[in-house]
Amino acid sequence: MTGSSASVFSGLTPQAPDGLLALIGAYRSDLRPGKLDLGVGVYRDALGRTPVFAAVKAAERLLVEGQDTKAYLGAEGDVGYLEALRQLVFGARAQAGVFGVQTPGGTGALRLAAELLAAGRPAARLFVGAPTWPNHEQIFEAAGVTLATYDYFDAASQTVRFEAMMDALATAAPGDAVLLQGACHNPTGADLTKDQWRIVADLVAERGLFPIIDLAYQGLGRGLEDDALGMRLILEAAPEALVAYSCDKNFGLYRERTGALFAVCDQPQRLSKAGSNILALARANWSMPPDHGAAVVRIILSDSDLTTMWTTELETMRQRLVDVRAALANHCPDLVALKDQNGLFACLPLTPHQVGRFRDDHAVYLASSGRINLAGLTVEAVPDFIRAYQTLRQPLSG
Repeated sequence: MTGSSASVFSGLTPQAPDGLLALIGAYRSDLRPGKLDLGVGVYRDALGRTPVFAAVKAAERLLVEGQDTKAYLGAEGDVGYLEALRQLVFGARAQAGVFGVQTPGGTGALRLAAELLAAGRPAARLFVGAPTWPNHEQIFEAAGVTLATYDYFDAASQTVRFEAMMDALATAAPGDAVLLQGACHNPTGADLTKDQWRIVADLVAERGLFPIIDLAYQGLGRGLEDDALGMRLILEAAPEALVAYSCDKNFGLYRERTGALFAVCDQPQRLSKAGSNILALARANWSMPPDHGAAVVRIILSDSDLTTMWTTELETMRQRLVDVRAALANHCPDLVALKDQNGLFACLPLTPHQVGRFRDDHAVYLASSGRINLAGLTVEAVPDFIRAYQTLRQPLSG
């Protein structure tokens, strides 16, 4: 049949291309020397590489030598991986009321969280900060979750709009959910302070809110323990919660898509019910998770020497980001707040027009929102970057 009336494809609405993918293509085709890619959200070292961790390479060798089957793992995934990850994520609470399932990256974990929320409380609203990682909204909306937003960040002052956030959350009804980024906020780099986390935890408990915590960058902010602090304060206050976790960044396993979803509950029967539903959703989405990345993480976290090698490499990455932040703050008074922010990203007060001029006039590529990936800079490149930035900002201050 050739008639369009019978075509499924003809009934589809064309979708706008992903802006980040377009940015990647434009950067690759730019032949100017000294061009900078500050758009793609992966770690890069001072030479512009996204290297494979030495600890990962060592674990992969052990895996190749010792793995004797490629049989399915089961819907839950690599149990040893989940056990090792529990200790890293939850610390002392690791064995108390936690159910985990392996997922394809943190994105897979968020998708399961979205579907579980939609199934368990269809009328609930999910409060999401503005700005947030753009895919957050797409994932939860695709699962049928109703979104409500709260103002999170003021780019001009580079500060968290904490009062606005709390005012918005004060309107949430019991059973509504709130999405919180545990550390290294994407796209702003601006995290809550310890005192602010406590205030949020008190409000979650007082209003009976359901927290969903996205912890995608543990260890890249202030260290492994400090980056889990806010999440743990929330879990102390909330009777139940979901934690979406990614190993893609802190183990450098981007293309291996290595994540986990953890359900936390202080009532065993409820936790068991949640676990059975999570496994059913995982089975419907991808049936069985991929093996390689999780096996690598399990081997690293189960071997003290490899764990030490990994944490040393992770600290080197973290310190490089700290150094770039300090250099930006030292060269530009308007960006001094970046020194106290965390992780890969910062969100500069630039309009889409200024972002376009940054690309056209200076060969600097970044997202139209003004988000930059700090790992795309070196300390040596900061002065030139700041001169271009200040040139673009002059019309706004003149």
